[in-house]
Amino acid sequence: MKKLLELTVLAVTITSFYTVKFPSVLSSSISFFTLVNVTHKDSNIKTKYLGNNQDNDKIKSNVEKLINPPVPISEKSYNLRQIKFENMNLKSLKLSGNAFPKSSTLSEQNIFKELPVGPSKPPTRPLIDIYLNKGSQKKAINKLLSLNTREDPRFKPVMEYAIKQNLTQLPMAGIMQAIADYFIGTPYKSGLLDQSNQESLIITLDGFDCVLFVETVLAMARGIAMEDYSYLTFINHIINQRYWKGDMDGYCSRLHYFSEWIADNQRRGNVRDIAVQLGGERVNKQLFFMSKNRWKYPNIARNNTNYQCIVSMEDSISKLKINYIPYYKISSVYSQLKPGDIIAIATKIKGLDVTHTGLVYGNSDGNIGLIHASPAGKVTVAYDLERYIWNVESAIGVLVARPVDPRR
Repeated sequence: MKKLLELTVLAVTITSFYTVKFPSVLSSSISFFTLVNVTHKDSNIKTKYLGNNQDNDKIKSNVEKLINPPVPISEKSYNLRQIKFENMNLKSLKLSGNAFPKSSTLSEQNIFKELPVGPSKPPTRPLIDIYLNKGSQKKAINKLLSLNTREDPRFKPVMEYAIKQNLTQLPMAGIMQAIADYFIGTPYKSGLLDQSNQESLIITLDGFDCVLFVETVLAMARGIAMEDYSYLTFINHIINQRYWKGDMDGYCSRLHYFSEWIADNQRRGNVRDIAVQLGGERVNKQLFFMSKNRWKYPNIARNNTNYQCIVSMEDSISKLKINYIPYYKISSVYSQLKPGDIIAIATKIKGLDVTHTGLVYGNSDGNIGLIHASPAGKVTVAYDLERYIWNVESAIGVLVARPVDPRR
């Protein structure tokens, strides 16, 4: 690691003076996030790590995709297929010079800091009645499911791989990483869920956006853990994870905001939000990015019923608490992370919770990385999780959700 230089920033508070140290290396500039409202952009402050941001241009135009961010990303693809799972608690990577204030980086006007407490109460979701009445819509959904149960030819080889590798004998973390590793190199594809005017069940194994990658790996791992290798079970897991209370009931029933995805899946026992447990912070952030950027989302831009439902949905989750680990604490929790833990990058963008998702990846040397469907082009591994987050524009930290082992 390059030798870290320390930059001392003198900040004046109401009652006293104090100093904060920042590690730095000579590299391309990024904007630091507000730290206790005293640190501002400075052309002399450089990135913590040497970054290769050649994929910036491909990413910046994707702000209209809720979870596909306008972020500069630096990463390297690794082909690490020799995986050992003797110890799922990975070793911590010690980084020198991390002298950061232990205070919230969320200082935007629409964010309210709270003390870490218990899980938030479930929000009340708006009633959904789009296009069809309840009875006929249920019939339509059943018909839709029957039309989509034709097995994707790419599914069977994954299950054969799982059986051959005897993945069912591994802990959930091991299964998650093995399946994620199987898809390394799979192309990145955006907008897959929004190609139809009406909500339809989309299953794709030949390309993912970042959320579809997480959903697919989790759905497969849940089946493999129970030694259930059927395609129908896989489809049911996808529906169960993607929609409010596991019920596909129109566009608005999809879990569009990933913080709500975590909260809803936790209530149904699919994942567990562990950010506060790891020493993270808890905030209430108003979410309105979709409704305020209506024309960037085809299914609400051209459909006023969908739009009104999204507005109501955003209002209903206004009290949803977002738990996240600030970026300056990420390396300190390495020893507590497990392969397959779900990572979502929290953002300071107003009205938006996260900009990207992926999974914790245990490298063969014990270092903690991130495997994800990268907007740069394919499923790949960013070798170091903290380094990756530091190179993401507007990132303030990460949400962390742990898949629940269905065998317990």
